[in-house]
Amino acid sequence: MAYEIAVLTTMSIAILFALSLNVITGFCGQVSLGHAAFYGIGAYTAALLTKAGTPLALALLPAAALAGAAGFVVGMASLRVRHDFLAITTMGVTFLFVGIVRKQEALGGEVGISGIPSVAFGRPGLLALALVCTILFVLLAVRIRRSWMGFAYESVADDEDTARVLGIDVPRYKLWAFVIGTAGAGVAGGLYAHHIRFIWPDSFGFVESVTVLAMVIVGGIGSIWGVVLAAGVLSVLPLWLQFVDDYKLLVYGALIFLTMRLAPDGIAGLARRLAARLTR
Repeated sequence: MAYEIAVLTTMSIAILFALSLNVITGFCGQVSLGHAAFYGIGAYTAALLTKAGTPLALALLPAAALAGAAGFVVGMASLRVRHDFLAITTMGVTFLFVGIVRKQEALGGEVGISGIPSVAFGRPGLLALALVCTILFVLLAVRIRRSWMGFAYESVADDEDTARVLGIDVPRYKLWAFVIGTAGAGVAGGLYAHHIRFIWPDSFGFVESVTVLAMVIVGGIGSIWGVVLAAGVLSVLPLWLQFVDDYKLLVYGALIFLTMRLAPDGIAGLARRLAARLTR
């Protein structure tokens, strides 16, 4: 039973992490290759607070706040760049985060942080907390998609210039996407730290950013249920196939390439086309 709980916890955290990127890349069309940095901010914040005696449920709030604040700063810096330049800018955030953490002894430096305390009720308690956080974020994503904000994000993703003509405050919505997405990543990072109970800088490097981007692309950029499905499957793939973990960057890079080449709209798009054929 302990193994099943650990697998479900891994899946839940990965789904939350992938959905948080989907808000930025899928909803708003802002390509981010540095999402792991905000994941790491949440992980380090929650780990330090719980080691100081703060319950994890409370530590997740400042973890989300700090990651969201960092997302706001990155979003502000990214307002003047688009597409490839935005991807390069956000990629630099990951290397900057890892470089800073490596040099800070208060954050464990190269060694990282070990002995992260378990939550109340142990592994089942952590799974329950992860499921609650993930479900709440799914509901938030659905709410955004069906609201005026979702319409504004879709317009910005399609064509920023046209969105401005329609009267949409493009910088404002782009900033909100970064704040919401990075805050969600911070919560996922806090849960991850207490699931693994040991973190170090390489846990939040470029490979992790590529991994979560692969989940979003394979699931279908902008699709909620598609990303949930892809993140759930891809997060446990290394547990089923050991070689995947050894060649993680290669495998996920190949998945991104094949999906963009053969099915640009991912699992969600394939399902829609199959449903249309069956209907006809």
